[in-house]
Amino acid sequence: MVERPPLDEDRRLAYLEAMGVSVWEPRASLPVSAEPLVVEPASVAAATDMPTATAPVAREVPPAVVDERPVTAERSVSPEIVSPPESMSFPLPDWEEEADYSPALLDEWEAMGHPPTTEAEAVNPIERMDWNTLGATVRGCRACRLWETRTKTVFGTGDRRADLMIIGEAPGAEEDSQGEPFVGRAGQLLTRMLAAIGFSREQVYIANVLKCRPPGNRDPKPDEALACQAYLHRQVALIEPRVILSVGRISAQHLLKTETPVGQLRGRWFDYGPARIPLRVTYHPAYLLRSPEQKAKAWEDLTEVKRRL
Repeated sequence: MVERPPLDEDRRLAYLEAMGVSVWEPRASLPVSAEPLVVEPASVAAATDMPTATAPVAREVPPAVVDERPVTAERSVSPEIVSPPESMSFPLPDWEEEADYSPALLDEWEAMGHPPTTEAEAVNPIERMDWNTLGATVRGCRACRLWETRTKTVFGTGDRRADLMIIGEAPGAEEDSQGEPFVGRAGQLLTRMLAAIGFSREQVYIANVLKCRPPGNRDPKPDEALACQAYLHRQVALIEPRVILSVGRISAQHLLKTETPVGQLRGRWFDYGPARIPLRVTYHPAYLLRSPEQKAKAWEDLTEVKRRL
């Protein structure tokens, strides 16, 4: 009997993915055979509809690293930002234009006993808030009608000096109950996705476009997204992430100010905000739970994010 060489880990995990075993599950849960698992590369590629080289490899989550950089330290952003081709059919926002903020939000801020003290603050006082003031303002916000049905506001969680910021859509029922973004099954999958590229949840910052749950998990209304826009802008400005990962349709369309489907937005880099932060779009974990065949594309997006960082 001819002894067969052991199968490399990439091909092994690609085969498991083809058999319906998520490569984003912890390594201990993957079946291990006593004999080497041999699969022809051609059959793996056909089964997964992607090259074996793109198969994700589960990694152990590294311990949290204390950020010793001074708060005032500037971060260098790679200039190699790929702009969308001119032939694309959707417009991108002109970030040089003055941001559009909700008048209701500014009225609410003044009603809370914080009238503007300067002409600049009269335009948008949120741009000058620190973390504590910003969080308190979100908790007491009544700028749109969502405050009437929320249980808790969902501000954000993670490292406030993170290199990677993840922006989702809006809180769901479990997020509304716990006051934390991305919990439940979708949140567990996001945790495994981050671990696959070497990050823990504590090493990134996770936030949503909306800070309150829309009833019945419906799509946010334009005025609701606008009411929260200044909060998110301020979070981005305070964090100064090197890369933003936008997950889901609502997040991508809101951040890029477009109605283009996620499938057409993913796969390329965009610039976000006046700082031109590199932004990548991918599918929402909840969508991947319903459509596991799209995990290969999500893995491509994750590897590109890791490469940029």
